[in-house]
Parts: sequence; C-alpha cells; structure tokens
Amino acid sequence: MRPGGKRQLAPLWLLSPAGIVLLAVTVAPIVFLVFTSFTDYDQRSLFTGAYDSVGVQQYATLLADTDFWWSLVRTLVFTAAMVGGSVLIGTGVSHLLTRLGTPMRYTVTVVLILAWAMPNVASSIVWKWLFQPGYGVVNWLLTQTGLVGDMTNVDWSNDAALAYTSIWLLIVWQAVPFIALTMYAAETQIPLEYKEAARLDGASEWRVYRTVTLVFLKPTLLLITILSIIWDFNVFNQIWLVSAGGPDDATSTLGVFTYVTAFVGFDIGQGAAISVVTTLLLVVLTAFYVRNLVRSGEDL
Repeated sequence: MRPGGKRQLAPLWLLSPAGIVLLAVTVAPIVFLVFTSFTDYDQRSLFTGAYDSVGVQQYATLLADTDFWWSLVRTLVFTAAMVGGSVLIGTGVSHLLTRLGTPMRYTVTVVLILAWAMPNVASSIVWKWLFQPGYGVVNWLLTQTGLVGDMTNVDWSNDAALAYTSIWLLIVWQAVPFIALTMYAAETQIPLEYKEAARLDGASEWRVYRTVTLVFLKPTLLLITILSIIWDFNVFNQIWLVSAGGPDDATSTLGVFTYVTAFVGFDIGQGAAISVVTTLLLVVLTAFYVRNLVRSGEDL
C-alpha cells in the first residue's frame, strides 16, 4: 500500500473505536427491537429464552387495537399543544432577554439554566407535590386568590382536563429554557443595521420584529420546532410520574401505552411493535418537515 493510502486510512482507524461503540449502543438495540416485534416475546421468554416467530401478527393486532389509535390521537394533540406552547413562550423569553439590562439578563439566564438542569424525574415528582390535594402549594395559592373557589382538596391527577393542564405546564416549563437560550443566541447574531434601517423607515417595534428579526431567526426556529416535536412526541417520564396515564387513560400517550403493554402486561413483542411504529411515524413526520424546508430554500 502506498504511504498516501495509509494516511487516508488513518482517520478511519482513529474513528473506529467510537464507531464500534455507536453501533453497539444504537444500531444493535434497534435491530433487536425490530426482530422482537416479529415474535411473541413475553415474560416467559425473559427467563427461558423461548419465543416463537409470529410474522406480522403483532402489527396486525396493533392496527386493530382501538386503544392504540386513541393513544396516537392523544399523542398528536399533546405534541401540538406542548410544541406550540414551549416554542411560543421560549421565543418570547429570548426576545425579552435582548431587552433587559446586563444584571437582570444574567439573573434570568441563571434561573433558566437551573430550571433546565433539573432532572425531569425529580422535577416531575416535585411538580406532583405542588398540585397535591390538601397540602399542594398551587391549590393553596388558587384558593387564596378566590377566583376559582376552594381548590384545597382538588386532585389534579384525577381530573382529565386538570391532569392535562398540569402536565402541559410541567413540560413547557422544562422546555422553555433550552428554546429561550438557543433563540437568544441566534437573535444576538442579527446585524443591528437591519433593525435600525427598518426603524428609520418608520416601522414599529412589532413590525421590526416580524419583518427583520423573525426572518433571520427562521432557520433556528424551524430546527427548534423539529427537535421539540421529536422530544415531546416521546415524552414519558413526566406523564407517568404525574398521572400514570390517567384518569381513565385521558393522558395515556404512545409512550405510556408502550410501557404499559411491554412492562406492565409483559407483552414485550407487542410493545416492540408499538415502538417500531412510533419510530416510523417520527421518521416520516421529520422527513416531511425537512423536505418542506428544503423546498422553501431554508438551511438548517
């Protein structure tokens, strides 16, 4: 082999350890997941290793299951509400940061980072305590305002609308810091002369933001939206810890449905099929979104 050929292979050799690890922790589990979805793998299989191939029976059963379709509908509604709320509020907070003085901006940034750094399991448990009947801080504050009557003994997790609201607030609260800081970083890169030119032409601040700022922020905003869709579509911890999918499956999304099927009912083959379908839905949704971006000439 020529010396030049060895030099060309050197980067591949250097990257090979990371590549092997990547294959082991990503590709191998995906292959096993797809394989399991074509079997009747269950609790017995965990101990004996015995299972039978059932072809596409798991997928046929899944597509005929009304609980799956209702979970999918709830997931789509949840995702739309959470993405819309978090992106809208996060974008507003990012613009607010550009209007604050340095001390206040640093203070708000630290608060955002602390909220973002908190593990979602810990924050979900604390969040549930805040909404607990009898001693929940939120119930006490709402009762003190007198606007909604006595909320002391109201259990948010046992009411469909209230459970949905509390979970929405939790997930949006956790998502806003990342979106706000990312959008703020992008907004600070906008050349000031464009905004000044718009103001000299008599544009209001809202018009400057809409016609100048948002135009520059569009690629970042679209990327944030894609990431938010993927993250919120797969939300599980917060929903399970706050309401466990209840009441009466009102907050049971695909993540909760998959967990209950695979690890509560121990129908692991069916759970694998749900996971494969969920992944395919996300791939199709993301591909459709990116395709539209490419058609519109946007760079990510």
